[in-house]
Amino acid sequence: MSPNVVFREVDEQTLEAVLAVTLAPEQEPYVGSVSEALEEAREVPEGKPWYRAVFDAELAVGFVMLSWNVPPNPPEIIGPWYLWKLIVDRRYQGRGYGRAIIAKVVEIVRAEGAETLLTSYALGPDNPGPFYQHVGFSPTGDVNIDGEIIIALKL
Repeated sequence: MSPNVVFREVDEQTLEAVLAVTLAPEQEPYVGSVSEALEEAREVPEGKPWYRAVFDAELAVGFVMLSWNVPPNPPEIIGPWYLWKLIVDRRYQGRGYGRAIIAKVVEIVRAEGAETLLTSYALGPDNPGPFYQHVGFSPTGDVNIDGEIIIALKL
């Protein structure tokens, strides 16, 4: 059975809990922290960041950030619908939260008219590529400005 994830705005009620969400050290080079993601959202407003804390009941289990229907400007801005950050706390990985978050993102962006959800990952040990392929993403043949492999999920 898939976990029941709820997306909540990052505000004064959720900030402390979502900032406590952490990755395993070997994963951090690929994704970074929640605080780094929030700073990136402030620094790159042209990416139209949309971000949420991810909860299961009252437990913060992750964080998600998208580029929300942004005009594409490759290789700097990938869009229109780009999964910018997906962070599942290291204590809750392997329990279906990543798949549940992707499913909820798909539901939300599909309702907005999205036909494809894009994301990217860097090559290297412990990269998230196998996870994304497992949930249905496939390579587009393109790379982003950082040399990451761009992958797509047809909705």
